[in-house]
Amino acid sequence: NMHSSCLLSAAFFGALGSSFLYGYNLSVVNAPALYIKAFYNKTWVERYGNPIPAETATMLWSITVSIFAIGGLFGALSVSFIIKVVGRRGTLLLNNIFAVIAALLLSLGEISKSFEMLIIGRIVMGVNSGVALSALPMYLGEISPRHIRGFIGQFNSILICLGVFTGQVLGLPELLGQESRWNFLFSFLAVPAILQLCVLPFLPESPRYLLMEKRDEKAAEKAFQRFLGKKDVSQELEEVHAEARAQDNLHTVSVLQMLRSPAVRWQLITIIVTMACYQLCGLNAIWYYTNGILREAGFAENILPYITLSTGAVETLAAIISGLVIERIGRKPLLIFGFSSMAVFFSLLTVFLYFQNSVAWLPYLSYVCILAVIAAFCSGPGGIPFVLTGELFEQPYRPAAFMIAGTVNWLSNFAVGLLFPFIQVSFLQSFAFLVFVVVCILGSTYLCVVLPETKNKTFMDISLSFARINKMPCPPPGHEIELTLSITPDKNGKTQEVTKMESFF
Repeated sequence: NMHSSCLLSAAFFGALGSSFLYGYNLSVVNAPALYIKAFYNKTWVERYGNPIPAETATMLWSITVSIFAIGGLFGALSVSFIIKVVGRRGTLLLNNIFAVIAALLLSLGEISKSFEMLIIGRIVMGVNSGVALSALPMYLGEISPRHIRGFIGQFNSILICLGVFTGQVLGLPELLGQESRWNFLFSFLAVPAILQLCVLPFLPESPRYLLMEKRDEKAAEKAFQRFLGKKDVSQELEEVHAEARAQDNLHTVSVLQMLRSPAVRWQLITIIVTMACYQLCGLNAIWYYTNGILREAGFAENILPYITLSTGAVETLAAIISGLVIERIGRKPLLIFGFSSMAVFFSLLTVFLYFQNSVAWLPYLSYVCILAVIAAFCSGPGGIPFVLTGELFEQPYRPAAFMIAGTVNWLSNFAVGLLFPFIQVSFLQSFAFLVFVVVCILGSTYLCVVLPETKNKTFMDISLSFARINKMPCPPPGHEIELTLSITPDKNGKTQEVTKMESFF
């Protein structure tokens, strides 16, 4: 039964209150930027009696934008503690408190004549996104049957893109992108959070969490029945029991233990590389640039917001297509295709930007390149890193894995936001994008060599395929359960299974 409505609503409403808000916050500050700066200036004048110095204004604005990532880092670091206490679903529910607090701070900052409230609101919203981008992929990976684990996991990416698009639409001058209404752009943050609070309590917790960490067989069985839409879930329960027996300890592993453990060495390196590429492949920089390139192309200032919408629309479309084909094509080809295409289109963009003053129609080609880069990003790199973080690790390692992946993700995000404007101004000018070409090529080469395909595999199978690369001498204790299934002595009196295992490593 492919589409259990329970599973789909968990994926949709789970992502609506998390990924969607993250995407929305990425794009929402662009439209009201001028009004918010004007509000900063006005507040400064009222307080100190003179206009705000230019460099202070720039600094306050860049803090407002980039402090979001610092909040995200705090969120990602705290997630493994919260998840232990209240579970996967509980963490998502609790996280809505941050969204509502942020919505209040950001909406009421203007009335209260306080730009500090806006900056604190952005931090709090960052915390919400940091928690969400770790807890949600973990929840989605644990509740979905393995043949659609990637499809369900891509709801994260689809709703991030939908959030970006919604931020662009609501920021249009006709809607909320106006001097008198920009604070409603921030009040809107509460809507998805409240929707999630209404639906998620009626959906089950992750059955793996219930069985392995809470040791609650009954609840796990109920959860599986609802998520899979069938009565008999003995096979699924047995798979989780086998996973549990294969672990030496069912205690959640700490980050330090994980960094020291040779059993997960290459999984960890893979996740760190993939997450770093996710942020450093240059998509953030594209957002900085789009308007400038459109201006160069000669589009009138007043239609820029509408043309920018096309970027959000292309993003959403590519993410949806990726979600639909991920179980057919697999994770690895989509990631490699995405990063390689990005490298190609970034190179073209560099060429077009270099010659664009000498050829009248080149800016239009630059714009097509921008759309192509965005589509390439969303076809794989935009969501699969989060799916993989859930897939490459077994239960005890998962919270620590998401903590490390989250740290890499938010630190790189912060670094790009902080450094890119300087790289762009100083020495690179039109060659700024070549940095990203290098990152994309290195990323796809690494993945090509190291990453095994994970579609439709159990978590145990995925661990086994890494055991070879990690040079682990034998499968972790407990893996013999799988092997007792068909023991038949062969002519040497040894069992076939043993010989099969030896040839495996």
